[in-house]
Amino acid sequence: MDLKVAIQMDPIDGIDIDADSTFVLALEAQGRGYRVFHYLPDALSFVQGRVLARAQTLEVRREKGNHFTLGAPETIDLADMDVVLMRQDPPFDMSYITATHVLEHVHPDTLVVNDPVEVRNAPEKLFVTQFPDLMPPTLITSNREQIVAFRAAHTDIIVKPLFGNGGAGVFHIKPDDDNLNALMEMFTEFYREPVIVQAYLPEVRQGDKRIILVDGEARGALNRIPPEGEARANIHVGATTAQAELTARERKICETIGPTLRERGLIFVGIDVIGDFLTEINVTSPTGLQEINRYDGVCLEADIWDAIEARVKATRG
Repeated sequence: MDLKVAIQMDPIDGIDIDADSTFVLALEAQGRGYRVFHYLPDALSFVQGRVLARAQTLEVRREKGNHFTLGAPETIDLADMDVVLMRQDPPFDMSYITATHVLEHVHPDTLVVNDPVEVRNAPEKLFVTQFPDLMPPTLITSNREQIVAFRAAHTDIIVKPLFGNGGAGVFHIKPDDDNLNALMEMFTEFYREPVIVQAYLPEVRQGDKRIILVDGEARGALNRIPPEGEARANIHVGATTAQAELTARERKICETIGPTLRERGLIFVGIDVIGDFLTEINVTSPTGLQEINRYDGVCLEADIWDAIEARVKATRG
């Protein structure tokens, strides 16, 4: 298809071209002959009913230190685009939520990926609660007594901010740890939202699996193994990666949530699975494409663009 694509993302000059998923999405779009634009989240405006962005044409190449060329700044009307990729990194804060409200004005005539309404309604750690049979024992609360009771029941727990990302603010409270009260004081000081508390899953030592779903179907997986002494399996905090295949339980998880993702227009999703449990559903800016591509010899960004093209055709039809 001949598409005009606008990518809403953080500054492209600072990305790691060997790991960034948005980079390969742009590279695949360019290879298909799409016209690609880049703009920053703060360049988005709502003007008299129109959604505008101060953008630049974008060319990308896999050349370190010279991986992009931006054209002259121009104001584009997103109603003239075929697709908008909302790919800026979280946090999922009011700025992010505002962007979903603004982009809602052009979707679905301009296909926004992922659907901005559903992104707004699906914060990673809350969306998973729609599937209680798949998640580990979980408590979401601001009530300290409930947290103490949950710890008494499960002894070994994880405490994390409800809208955090990238492993920030994630604490493993072991049975002999006496820091829970101090930790709750810190959370109360820095966050207005409840915290999320979950039973610690010792299977995390064997890895936290990232599974990529494209339009509701599992397309690839990556295992992320935390370093010694670290409870978090995020790559940027030192986790190592390994090739992974889906277990029968993981396939069942994907088959259970897949129809809901497809119905909600959540085309590109990354879920996190530890042991037998679904822990997060990432819909804002999922990562992992390049790592899975290298391990499995696939091209997941092509699958994503195939799904986007199918959605565009269905909308026009």
